[in-house]
Amino acid sequence: MNSFKKTESMTINLDSLALLELIEARGSFAAAAVALNKAPSAITYQLRQLEESLDVLIYDRSGHKAKLTPAGKALLEEGRKLLESTEALTKRVKAVASGWEAELRIVLDSVVPFEQAIPWIQAFDALESPTRLRFSSEVLSGTWEALYSGRADLLIGSRLDQNQFASATGLHIQSFGQSLFVFAVAPNHPLAQAQEPVCIDTIRHYRAVAVGDTSRNFKPLTFGLQSGQAVLTVPNLQAKVKAQLAALGCGWLPWNLIEQEVANGELIVKKTEDSTRQSSLCFAWQRGSQGKALDWWTKHLATVQLNFQPAQ
Repeated sequence: MNSFKKTESMTINLDSLALLELIEARGSFAAAAVALNKAPSAITYQLRQLEESLDVLIYDRSGHKAKLTPAGKALLEEGRKLLESTEALTKRVKAVASGWEAELRIVLDSVVPFEQAIPWIQAFDALESPTRLRFSSEVLSGTWEALYSGRADLLIGSRLDQNQFASATGLHIQSFGQSLFVFAVAPNHPLAQAQEPVCIDTIRHYRAVAVGDTSRNFKPLTFGLQSGQAVLTVPNLQAKVKAQLAALGCGWLPWNLIEQEVANGELIVKKTEDSTRQSSLCFAWQRGSQGKALDWWTKHLATVQLNFQPAQ
């Protein structure tokens, strides 16, 4: 019982930690007392209280000058971390109270590579905003479901067939570019030698590589698959590119993800009856109130124009 009471009374307040840091910075109890405009005895008393509370010796006073004990050094080191965290927390709380979100969750459709967002993040960082950014990646209707369900605050991606979600959920949607999808195969894939334009019936006889829709509750969408066609489903567009490079299947790929592979001859773009497919790129967010971070991102993205298509 006594042990429990003693443990319960072992508390460390931030003022005591700040005092330890000040003493080490100024070099002595006396100098710290001058800085705080207090009597040296008041400093000594506060330290004695801390030592009694922790039941440890923080300063070794046996020599000419008091020195931190190993326990005191550990307390000072961890105390500094706690003081820094407390200061950061205080700033974040004040910032949130002034309209900045604690965290902004941005979901990227896999058609938009993360490196595309790096300059946007750098521009946002220049604001020195306290808002933390959390990026995630989804595929097809999974991207829109993340926004609609509240798992994301901002969507950056492709509209495809997701316009149906916009009318049903009351989202703000703004287009900011185009993405071109082309039908591509590896040089050693049978369709590489097929006569152009390759007809749909011919494509149907070969396995397609598809990215699995990541939606949990929305109806999953498919893209570029033919009825009765065998399918290899992979987790993201990067995996789809690799699978098609390995001639594991055929399918439509965003031009911006395979431009180099096509230039190197690692992938061959084939004309088909449906030669190219355009997709509108957009960003979207929920109607209603929005914080300063979301407001900045939507305004900044409104100045961006993406063009994921071959140079003319």
